[in-house]
Amino acid sequence: MTTALRESTLPLPLLRRGKVREMYEVDADTLLMVASDRVSAFDVVMEEAVPHKGAVLTQMSAFWLRKLDKVIPNHMITADVGEIIKKVPALAGHRAMLSGRAMLVKRTTPVSFECVVRGYLSGSAWVEYQKSGTLAGEPLATGLVESDRLDPPIFSPATKAETGHDENVTFAHVVEALGRVMGERLKRASLSLYDAGRAFAAERGIIIADTKFEFGTTTDGTLLLIDEVLTPDSSRFWPADRYTPGKSQPSFDKQPLRDYLAGLKKQGKWNGEAPPPALPKDVVQATSERYREAYLLVTGHALETA
Repeated sequence: MTTALRESTLPLPLLRRGKVREMYEVDADTLLMVASDRVSAFDVVMEEAVPHKGAVLTQMSAFWLRKLDKVIPNHMITADVGEIIKKVPALAGHRAMLSGRAMLVKRTTPVSFECVVRGYLSGSAWVEYQKSGTLAGEPLATGLVESDRLDPPIFSPATKAETGHDENVTFAHVVEALGRVMGERLKRASLSLYDAGRAFAAERGIIIADTKFEFGTTTDGTLLLIDEVLTPDSSRFWPADRYTPGKSQPSFDKQPLRDYLAGLKKQGKWNGEAPPPALPKDVVQATSERYREAYLLVTGHALETA
């Protein structure tokens, strides 16, 4: 198996390091985003990295950004390593580290909410619905079951949590924080992006059950789609031919990892907090294969791993 990259180190100022990505400053207008192969589950970052995961996230995002550019403009300048090095010559000696997993992007001021769109009742939305029949405090139709399709899809924003889980909030909360005009722009853009992405994925046998988008504004106020887009980390991808309402669905993401960890928790062998348990090689490999399968199904071609 190809060696995984747990952390990038480049000759540029490091702006921030997240659970998966490092963000580097290139100049006043440009950033370099590098997706490592780190993987987290239950809000804990594992010690082992998953080969090819960073490349899947970056290249799938680049695929969607090109495809959805007519819906709303985005921050991508290029995800081609040759073009990146041409624009930032200081990175010439780091081609192997950057290849497939780096994206040069326009600098923006990020909007302070996750713009979640839910087309199916799953995850935290299903948990809340079971308790109170609501989503972010707003009532949903009665009699829904787990994984039911929501028509029309629901714009369900969430706070960006520095630690722990994001918190679902109402659209009114977003409007109060950002103003009616910006709130409506975010809602309209998110729903349009989801509709376009869902229709394309459906042709490839994939249900995009839900997803989260992030946006940023430029100095002149232009709203841009930023960060990762419609990846297995930011979305729930379900195989359409196995969709059965009334239960949880198989998914094209880190499900093998979550299943393994859930088993340890059930057996009392892990308390769900750091430090994480060591991962068997077969779990890491299965997770890597799941990410690459998602990439193949969405884009129509295998991930280049050389």
